[in-house]
Amino acid sequence: MQNDPRSHGLWERSAPAAPATTALTCEVRAEVVVIGGGYTGLSTALHLAERGSDVVLLEAVEIGFGGAGRNVGLVNAGMWVMPDDLVRKLGPEAGDRLIGFLGEGPAHVWDLIARHGIDCEANHVGTLHVAVGQSGLEELTERHRQWTRRGAPVELLDPDATAARLATDHYQGALLDRRAGTIQPLAYARGLARAAMEQGARIFTGSPATGLQAQGAGWRVSTPQGAVVARQVVFATDAYTRHLMPQLRTQQVFLPYFNMATAPLSDNLARTILPGREGVWDTREILSSFRFDRQNRLVFGSVGALRNTGAAVHRAWAERALARIYPQLGEVRFESAWHGTIGMTRDNLPRFHKLADGVVSFCGYNGRGIAPGTAFGRFLAGWLRGEASDAELPLQPSQPQPMALRGLKSAFYEFGAQAAHLVDARR
Repeated sequence: MQNDPRSHGLWERSAPAAPATTALTCEVRAEVVVIGGGYTGLSTALHLAERGSDVVLLEAVEIGFGGAGRNVGLVNAGMWVMPDDLVRKLGPEAGDRLIGFLGEGPAHVWDLIARHGIDCEANHVGTLHVAVGQSGLEELTERHRQWTRRGAPVELLDPDATAARLATDHYQGALLDRRAGTIQPLAYARGLARAAMEQGARIFTGSPATGLQAQGAGWRVSTPQGAVVARQVVFATDAYTRHLMPQLRTQQVFLPYFNMATAPLSDNLARTILPGREGVWDTREILSSFRFDRQNRLVFGSVGALRNTGAAVHRAWAERALARIYPQLGEVRFESAWHGTIGMTRDNLPRFHKLADGVVSFCGYNGRGIAPGTAFGRFLAGWLRGEASDAELPLQPSQPQPMALRGLKSAFYEFGAQAAHLVDARR
């Protein structure tokens, strides 16, 4: 994508082809125009089209170009925030409503994949949040307590059960969430686009939204070669916002995240690593994640950007770190590497914004875009059609609040991760 193998790496090489799309080169009319071809935008467009709405989606580059095509592919329930912390921040009623809504997010992903026959390596076997050290185990114990009190199907595994699940004694425990699993993230985005188009949605790629003007009872969204006139506008650009609504970016700090993939492992070797094929991430502040793809490639990732000195530093660290977890791999070599950007809000919670009359946005997924983006898009389609009231919104509306020192904080994440990995790789 964009002739840059570090943008989407393995996912672009292994995903089914995207549906054929073109740039918008004229003025068209629709009921709703969606800006952004990631999970939120595509889910919104698909669910609107299924309801018979006339919807146009504009994507600046290609389907899944942003975080939807670059992430590790973990389909998780909830956010990073502990459930009790979320309730304290939003209040009991709003907090419990959001927790319940997000808990159902993975089910919506699996449902769409099944209903529309999306070929995206869907693996509904759960995910494992693994404990590093005693402090990590204490964190997972508390998460387990808070989730089970709310009826979530999560299980706290002791060291022996964790070692059996992962085929390594590297971790002190794990939290198994059976609602979750893994997908090929770019393939899922492309599958959503195909399904939306089959339902009647019109999708234009290479068509960045560069202008927004009120027109009559609606809005005119301009692109370099055309325009869409619609009554309602949905911004679904999140951390990859560029031309319009810059306030969506100014409320977030940007965290770089990379993934690297080995060559396919032999069946005999693959059976000695993560036998249940769950997706995994750990409790470190500079966290790591890993999972298998369909071809037995082991995908390993962490915080950091693969540019300048970061490319060599993170690769050297990843080779050593993965070999420590699974010594049977021997000398680790990666055949592809790529990175993207995660938008982090001040409180690590998503946002719903009414940016103007008829102009809305869900954003701020804090590294949890797949299930929440799908679920928010599903809800937004019904809400735009008048099928749900404001009182039923999973998040109440707010206005974007700029975050101070965003640039410095983003640089700290990038160079701090690089420094930490450089030190760790030399041990």
